Amino acid sequence: FQGIGLGIATSLAAEGAAIVLHGLADEATIAKAEKAVMAAGAAKVESYVSDLRDVAATEALIAKVLANGPVDILCNNAGIQHTATIENMPREKWNDIIAINLTSFFDTMRLLLPHMKERGYGRVINTASVHGLVASAAKAPYVSAKHGVIGLTKSIAADFVKQNIRCNSIAPGTVFSPSWQDRVNQSPDPVQAKKDFIARQPMGRLGTAEEIAAMAVYLASDDATFTTGTTISVDGGISI
Repeated sequence: FQGIGLGIATSLAAEGAAIVLHGLADEATIAKAEKAVMAAGAAKVESYVSDLRDVAATEALIAKVLANGPVDILCNNAGIQHTATIENMPREKWNDIIAINLTSFFDTMRLLLPHMKERGYGRVINTASVHGLVASAAKAPYVSAKHGVIGLTKSIAADFVKQNIRCNSIAPGTVFSPSWQDRVNQSPDPVQAKKDFIARQPMGRLGTAEEIAAMAVYLASDDATFTTGTTISVDGGISI
């Protein structure tokens, strides 16, 4: 309902797509997101609130969405982080990060790919991370999950390449978003934390949700019909 997810939704809406938003958010955030998506040009917008760790809720959601019409494009974008070395990482944090950043992607694809296969059409775009390509200190579960997203993307692409279903992932660098701002605000020295984030970007600035969304629109479009199983970095040069 915000950040990269909202950027992708509004950018696809600008191309005339009907949008389904899903995740956890309060009523004000949902209303703001829906307004932005409709203003961008969406054919329609629907919002559903549930926890992606709840498999039964995800199954019910997908069933409800499919009852209202076909799904051509799936964008998996959920993600959380926790900074700590593995010796100080509570196991429940590991479980939550893997569940949201990786297993939830598996669940939505598991439920929607048979539908796409039956129709002979599908576009899946997974938000990975630059940390799915290079490691980062004190982020073992996040790095593991994002590496997993890239591997899962390749596997899905290989399994469904004959069914006109393409699966790709995007590896963003540090992107300005409400969740990023929350992480900065929670640091002991927010001013220095912001400087540190920017300093590690070779371009000397943070990315924007719109820059990530532009790649998602490309991967969903017919301009990318020969592209599947790949991960495209949109990271300001971190992975060079």
